[in-house]
Amino acid sequence: MTALTEGKGGPPSLLHGNRDQCLLHDKALSATFTRVCSDPPAIGWPGLAPPKTRYIPAAGQAALAQHILPGQPGHSTPRAHGQRPAMEADDGTEEPPLPLALSRFQVSEEFGFLLPDPLTELPEPYSPWMEVAHELPQLIASHRLRSRVHQMPQLSALHLRGREELHLAHLVLSFITMGYVWQEGEEGTVQVLPRNLAVPYWEVSEALGLPPILSHADFVLANWRRKDPNGPLEIENLDPIITLPGGESLRGFVLVTLLVEKAAVPGIKAIVRALHAILQHDEETLQGALEELAGAIEAMREALRRMHNHVDPAVFYAVIRIFLSGWKDNPAMPAGLVYEGVSEEPLAFSGGSAAQSTVLHAFDELLGIRHSQDTAAFLHRMRNYMPPPHRAFVEEIQRGPSLKQHVLSCRDRRLRGAFNRCVSALAEFRSYHITVVTKYVAVAAAKARAGRAEPGARAGPALGKAPSALEAKGTGGSHIFSFLKSIRDTTREGMISA
Repeated sequence: MTALTEGKGGPPSLLHGNRDQCLLHDKALSATFTRVCSDPPAIGWPGLAPPKTRYIPAAGQAALAQHILPGQPGHSTPRAHGQRPAMEADDGTEEPPLPLALSRFQVSEEFGFLLPDPLTELPEPYSPWMEVAHELPQLIASHRLRSRVHQMPQLSALHLRGREELHLAHLVLSFITMGYVWQEGEEGTVQVLPRNLAVPYWEVSEALGLPPILSHADFVLANWRRKDPNGPLEIENLDPIITLPGGESLRGFVLVTLLVEKAAVPGIKAIVRALHAILQHDEETLQGALEELAGAIEAMREALRRMHNHVDPAVFYAVIRIFLSGWKDNPAMPAGLVYEGVSEEPLAFSGGSAAQSTVLHAFDELLGIRHSQDTAAFLHRMRNYMPPPHRAFVEEIQRGPSLKQHVLSCRDRRLRGAFNRCVSALAEFRSYHITVVTKYVAVAAAKARAGRAEPGARAGPALGKAPSALEAKGTGGSHIFSFLKSIRDTTREGMISA
């Protein structure tokens, strides 16, 4: 059987016999979407997506659907609850809205792309999912997860209410799916995801516009809780909501990556300030925004350094990494995976990857970084694994005014210097990422081949020999080192003459 891949069509939905119709529940509203398109409509700079825009996938692709508030038929741009109309100036004219209002793209002023203080428990009807999810490390270590999944009741996802419940359900089902597929390692994979897992997983994925596989949006953005609800967002006060084998190293990998996302928040806000400053020809504000962006990228690199303190390379390579692997471009699962009750043909999806983080895509678009054709194609495919509102944020930056052209036209040496500092910081971040990947993948793989990898006392349950199918590839399916070096080098080429 030939695998259907994301972006090239997909299976019909079984929700109501029509793949272009799926049900999404929200706290303030509940409606059936009947209009789904494959590509988001152009919004037009500095126009914004309507406040109630929701993003739904059709045929395996992410798509955008316009939500009409109940009781307001024909209203194409309804106001969100509590939203005030545009303020009027003294002369009676309307002030245009600021470009890229973060809240309209589900981006938080405090948390950036992280889901703010995610929900940690699903309501009672879904307790069978939660019980399995909370026992995943033990069930996988004892080789009992698959039999436990087969005993789960067939539950519909259509009773989930609100974005928070949907994200938690997607997180839970994603982790269970990865455990189910990889429980026996790369030599004991499955060909079929059972109906009682596949169908609700597909329903939740359709509602959120996410693919039915563990992605960065699940593993990091929605997978954190504070030990002290009033405490800081520091690693000592954080835990993942759901875990897999890997013990403290798994915890560290999730949380250090989360801290990198948190460090990016000032840079995300600086994007909005910078683009608004370009429109206003406000060079002083633009200068400050670029300095803030460069500082945020440098802080991201410092956050990434903490990986060495919290993640054992041998544990990451031999235990954790396989559970982030997908079934696209993976020699261990060349045919993909059949989602029973969803499609008779196998589907192929990429595994979790840092390339699915919206942060660096947004920075690239603002700074006008242009990657090579193959690299750019892979990065654009990874955008299909982002929450669609976040992807729309990146696309809106792309449609906006060109920062690089503006800086070149200003002939302001200070502005050029600030721009180059941003580009340099981004290139340095990518260089350091290569250093980290070398330690945790290349060196760890060499030690595993030599039989010297022995997960230490901090490791969770080991799965026997280290996987080898993706030694030269990332979990997202890219040829990892050529890919990382390519994006680093093209980033450096984005510098302009001072």
